[in-house]
Amino acid sequence: MEHGPKGNELRQQRLANLQKLQELGYAPFGQAFARTGTVAATLAGFAEHQPATIAGRVVSKRQMGKSIFAHLQDGPDRLQVYVKKDVVGEQAFAAFEWIDLGDHLGAQGALFVTKTGERTLKVDKWTLLSKALLPLPEKWHGLQDVELRYRQRYLDLIANPEVRRRFDQRTRIVAELRAGLAGRGFAEVETPMIQALAGGAAANPFKTRYEALGADMYLRIAPELYLKRLLVGGYDKVFELNRNFRNEGLDRSHNPEFTMVEIYEAYGDCRSMQRLVEELVTAVAQTVIGKLVVGEGELAVDLTPPWRVATYRDLVLAQAGADWYDLPLEAARQRARDFKLDIPADWDRGAITHELYEKLIERTLLNPTFVTRLPVELVPLAKACADDPTVVDVFELVIRGREIAPGYSELNNPLEQRRRFEEQARGDAAKIDQDFLEALEHGMPPAGGMGIGIDRLIMVLTGAESIRDVVLFPQLKPRG
Repeated sequence: MEHGPKGNELRQQRLANLQKLQELGYAPFGQAFARTGTVAATLAGFAEHQPATIAGRVVSKRQMGKSIFAHLQDGPDRLQVYVKKDVVGEQAFAAFEWIDLGDHLGAQGALFVTKTGERTLKVDKWTLLSKALLPLPEKWHGLQDVELRYRQRYLDLIANPEVRRRFDQRTRIVAELRAGLAGRGFAEVETPMIQALAGGAAANPFKTRYEALGADMYLRIAPELYLKRLLVGGYDKVFELNRNFRNEGLDRSHNPEFTMVEIYEAYGDCRSMQRLVEELVTAVAQTVIGKLVVGEGELAVDLTPPWRVATYRDLVLAQAGADWYDLPLEAARQRARDFKLDIPADWDRGAITHELYEKLIERTLLNPTFVTRLPVELVPLAKACADDPTVVDVFELVIRGREIAPGYSELNNPLEQRRRFEEQARGDAAKIDQDFLEALEHGMPPAGGMGIGIDRLIMVLTGAESIRDVVLFPQLKPRG
């Protein structure tokens, strides 16, 4: 889009064209318009001489004497229209000459194929539906300012059909996940997004003020504790497709507002969640993408089951050395630094080990890998493994070097849960969700739970390199 003096000049020219159209009897911002179908549907059912009424945005226009050819774009699809002076009449033809690229039109007529083989609508009558006062970008593909594409996503969607296709795929992926869960008997529910305590995960929340109650509140960082209340209340299978908010950094795989589907199944466990996510993701890939090898080149991922399972400890030992857990703390710190990791002097072994895992191991896991048996301090809401209380019965599903879905055998012991909350709160009782603990004391069945990061999953399935490419309006620094 043009900015500055030239942009103002173009806008003034379009305002002048608007005036010309009004003088010829064309209202610049029209009414509802009845179509026989979308452009996509019209092309799919194309038959010569068939009548059709379509609508769309003018994205090309060329005049050849007493004839004008133009293309109307409807979503990602385009159809050529042919406007002939002796068919539409002198006034309608003269008005069409004042149409600009970007204007929305409705057109009715009969379908035919041109001598060059292009499917076309021969227009009997056309209607102006909306006058564009600003021009479309002329060479959008050549723009180097990626941030401008995110800020003006509407132009990105108009100019780049592949962008529109990716977001259409996102819509279908979400719909297929919903259908897959519903077909397995899971009930979709809704839980509060404004909460008195930010619980269910370790993250920095966004804080707000509820004036009517005179209370500080938080945008949720996870729906977990409310969904578990529903397990207490008798729901066997529940899920919530939810927005979560975390007041943390922005990068290629993090947006402060993000989408997850959180799932709980009474009488299930970590392994039932593994089976579920493998089934859901492979079914979605086959249905929406049409294959199990997704992405291109170095980003290509093979989703063919069964997926790899590896323990956290084994992955660490393979990277850090077989003696890693036997090293004195200072020796472990030095070895980590030898791996070019930035290790503060006050970190304990667990923090050092997890830094090594996140920086050197996780990013190498391209194809789906269930990383299991994580240290208990990393996952305070999961059940300990029966054979080793220092690790928990969980998995982190990692694909293309990023965590896509954590899954747990959920902790349903209220006494142990209270102890872990107190340890996590470090003496601040206000941070402990007493209401949740009370619910747990009424008895929660053993359960499996899982959260699937929708944005990251869509990155994997569509081959996108940044989370901003799969979020319609990603968070950006304010202008100025």
